[in-house]
Amino acid sequence: MFDKPFSQACENNKQPILDVLNRVLASSKKLLEIGSGTGQHAAFFAPRLTHLQWHTSDMPHNHGGIKAWIEDVSVNNLFQPMSFTIGINDWPLGHIDAVYTANTTHIMQPSEAQLMMKLVADNLPAGGIFCQYGPYNFQGQYTSESNAAFDEHLNEQGCGGIRDIDELIHWAKPLTLIERVSMPANNFMLIWQKTN
Repeated sequence: MFDKPFSQACENNKQPILDVLNRVLASSKKLLEIGSGTGQHAAFFAPRLTHLQWHTSDMPHNHGGIKAWIEDVSVNNLFQPMSFTIGINDWPLGHIDAVYTANTTHIMQPSEAQLMMKLVADNLPAGGIFCQYGPYNFQGQYTSESNAAFDEHLNEQGCGGIRDIDELIHWAKPLTLIERVSMPANNFMLIWQKTN
């Protein structure tokens, strides 16, 4: 039997994130999750957002864990993971009206984060929603000492590090940042909408 991967951070933040998604995705119908990770978020959100088709995606080596979490929830609106690595694979899904990603932007190199913003902007229809969760900087400043330490750790691991919201706004056009929601553990949910 495959042991499901487990992230304590996912466990801690799933309900606060769901509270936001419930509100901002109330009119959405088909969502792509970029970087489904362990699969915990998808397995928690899909059964509670039954109006939404939730499509998972990640690098192939994470698919086994995502599938194991999906198998634990018997719902018909949660879909098997697609192979999607920013900068390697083409956009994997057509006719979506929402995108969700959590704790991916700071793992990516800056060029990959920039490409993700462009791909989301290019593939969402007018009015489409992009929910982007994680730690972010504001006007070049960390929001906490723990985020500064985390960013140092990320850089040591070879990750791109915490991105500045002004940078993301520049990269995201024609997505508009319509809401910035403070979340637990010095994280934020950025709500973007395609304006044209």
